[in-house]
Amino acid sequence: MRVRIRFGRGARIAHKPHEKRHVAAAVGSLLTPAAVGASILGLWRIAADLKWTSEFAIPNGFFSHWQVWLAAAALLQLCSHLLGRYGVPHGSNGDGGA
Repeated sequence: MRVRIRFGRGARIAHKPHEKRHVAAAVGSLLTPAAVGASILGLWRIAADLKWTSEFAIPNGFFSHWQVWLAAAALLQLCSHLLGRYGVPHGSNGDGGA
């Protein structure tokens, strides 16, 4: 024996258009140069450790390690990618919706 309980459809929840998509896309595009800068600092630190360049600008502390700079670069680029994807409306092929 099967008992089926059927519920009504109920009220539809209206999806609000995302008003801040353009802000997310703008911030995401600004994070890529920041990621490039962080990776340059990480590579500079590696080169300074190998005595290929002059001394690194930050001689000691948390930010004196190359791993911190490369991890920050990866995190910034990931955030840039995610914000860029959020900033583009679904179904858009990148031509402005035309």
